[in-house]
Amino acid sequence: MLAALNCQPVDYPPCCFMQFTALEDRCQDQFEMVDRQLAWGLDATVQVPPWLLTVPGDYADLRGLPVCFHPEVQMREWIEQKEEQYPTLGKEYITPAGSLSVRVSQTDDWPYGDHVPFLDDFIIPRARKPLITSPVDLEGLRYLLMPPTEDAIQEFQEATRRAKVFVREHDLLVSGGMGVGADMASWLCGLQDLIYLTVDAPAFVEELMRLIAAWNLGRMEIVLDAGIDMWVRRGWYESCDFWSPRLYQRFILPFLKQEVELAHSYGVRFGYIMTTGFMPLLNMILEAKVDVLIGVDPVMGDVDLRVMKEKTGGRMCLWGGVNGPITVEKDGPEEVRKAVKKALDILGTGDGFILSPVDDVDGLSEHAWNNVQAFIEAWKEWRGA
Repeated sequence: MLAALNCQPVDYPPCCFMQFTALEDRCQDQFEMVDRQLAWGLDATVQVPPWLLTVPGDYADLRGLPVCFHPEVQMREWIEQKEEQYPTLGKEYITPAGSLSVRVSQTDDWPYGDHVPFLDDFIIPRARKPLITSPVDLEGLRYLLMPPTEDAIQEFQEATRRAKVFVREHDLLVSGGMGVGADMASWLCGLQDLIYLTVDAPAFVEELMRLIAAWNLGRMEIVLDAGIDMWVRRGWYESCDFWSPRLYQRFILPFLKQEVELAHSYGVRFGYIMTTGFMPLLNMILEAKVDVLIGVDPVMGDVDLRVMKEKTGGRMCLWGGVNGPITVEKDGPEEVRKAVKKALDILGTGDGFILSPVDDVDGLSEHAWNNVQAFIEAWKEWRGA
């Protein structure tokens, strides 16, 4: 795995699922999950902090260190029953710098009951009033983005020590994260409103991004100090599906470069998750010196694998190559085998490739599990070992 991340010669292209929710749901902890992957011959990684079964419901989409509020922050929640299709859930954060509030539609598929989490993908399309809407909200937000407490840091360090024992026994790569930038801004402001604000109030968006970046860098240092091999930043909402290259260059790239530089100062590789809309940004991602782009998807990402290989060969590792939810979960075993062979034939030539379904396999059907086995068998057959 390290050789692949460094674009160095490998015996064969490794296979490591970037996410594997279907297996997570069947395991008691991440060590059982790793053991099961190793039994299949996969190149598993160990996450610190452990992701599996430890993510609180208030920030389920930001795995990693706990999100800590200032001790003086108070919260209240309520339900508004109006003559509309769905009730409205409200939540207020009362901080020493003033109150912040969010209101969301409680749709039929809302997974949190009468509760509104702080950071979550479900909020974005259901928000009737986002949490952060103007510069006056930023002082209050600072009280919701506090450094981890000493107790949280000690708990993380103890969990990391246990993980390191397991890692030494199995000679595995240690991954830490997640870093976050525009994804967090999207949770706080709403994606559509955030893009409007880059035009209507660019100074406000820059200050918001600086606030998030400073908070994120502090969390990074705690994890980097623990001794990891790779730091991962999530950038699902940082692509050209939402941001133009010009906006990306102004509001995202400077802070991405800061994170990469910090990781490299510790001798740690930097992984960047982005599964669609990254082709127009590729030169800037390379400019930032990202070590591995996680999420190269030829189906939903509509990526030309040959072009990707030509542009990045020897400069940045590529992680992915096969679509997860459509190819692996829904297509037939023969289609899965063909997709694996294509990915290995194009991306597996030379150095700097890790095979994975993108970005997850979360189907629990027998069909999906049979396709996972077809995926692994095809990798073993054609990896060139």
